Amino acid sequence: MLRIGITGGIGSGKTLVCRIFEQLGVPVYYADTAATEIFYRKDIQQQIIKVFGGKLIDDKGFIDRKQLSALVFNDKSLLEKLNAIIHPAVALDVEDWSRKNAHAKYVLKEAAILFESGTNKGLDKVITVTAPVDLKIARVIKREVWSREEVEKRMQNQWSDEEKIKRSDFVIYNDEQHLVIPQVLAIHEKIHALK
Repeated sequence: MLRIGITGGIGSGKTLVCRIFEQLGVPVYYADTAATEIFYRKDIQQQIIKVFGGKLIDDKGFIDRKQLSALVFNDKSLLEKLNAIIHPAVALDVEDWSRKNAHAKYVLKEAAILFESGTNKGLDKVITVTAPVDLKIARVIKREVWSREEVEKRMQNQWSDEEKIKRSDFVIYNDEQHLVIPQVLAIHEKIHALK
């Protein structure tokens, strides 16, 4: 089984591309979704409280993600501390998921910070989904109802598309100028031709 990474900055359209791959029968691991689920595990919550203190606990007894996000996206050292808790748990989860999908010719691991986190290591190939910055910002503002400033802060914690493309094997342009499905189909065929 080949392990293929798929990445791209916030608002690039990774999820749309992944959904197309899923329609082709390709299993997709959504690292960001998994990280959110892992975040709420009791053992992880306890580790986060140990590092960040109890001041972020909401009235339901969980860590307030909005407060934590505001904290870590304004301080890279705090973001690194949070990632040091979440990323190892996600790595274990993706290994378990991969074993369950070992029957597939290839699987996709979707992650916004694939290169930044170093989780591209051990993957056979990487796909980057790219779009112009203003289009990405507009998509995120519409989807998340965040301000432009909030989106730009998150973007600052991600590598540029140019940097990701340099390290990638395939690129999908989701810029409203290129058709996405034919690009996905071409990559799907190339991956099937490997090994």
